[in-house]
Amino acid sequence: MLSHQDQTWLKMWKENAPELRAKAVEWRKQNALTRIDRPSRIQKARRLGYKAKQGIVVVRMRVGRGNMRKKRPVAGRRPKHLGVTRIKPDVSMQQVAERRVLERFPNMKLLGSYYVYKDGIYLWYEIIMVDPSHPRISKDKEMRGKLVDLKN
Repeated sequence: MLSHQDQTWLKMWKENAPELRAKAVEWRKQNALTRIDRPSRIQKARRLGYKAKQGIVVVRMRVGRGNMRKKRPVAGRRPKHLGVTRIKPDVSMQQVAERRVLERFPNMKLLGSYYVYKDGIYLWYEIIMVDPSHPRISKDKEMRGKLVDLKN
């Protein structure tokens, strides 16, 4: 059963709401990796383990979309054996976004990520990370349990 907020987001995506498009215009002008104060989809973030406390960071990551393209060979051969079509990426764009954020924040652990928006050029994901060495996190039993789960 979807919550009211999830239903609202789903409706906005399906209708391509003007509010969401206006946000995307702002996001395009920002850097690819932007740290934000609070998540756009708060209920989804809470399901992934987000809490509004020190030591937890939310980042919006922009990744380019589009299929994998490969140069066409010059020498003649059967179209079937050109090796140009049906090339698929090994990892999803969400995993690419997570990896890029974790490269930028090496001291953080990934708590989770979720899709926010896409347009013709970009995909946006929000990534939730936690600093395991932060005193507020190390004293929180629930967070410590999640960090132990992440290590396994």
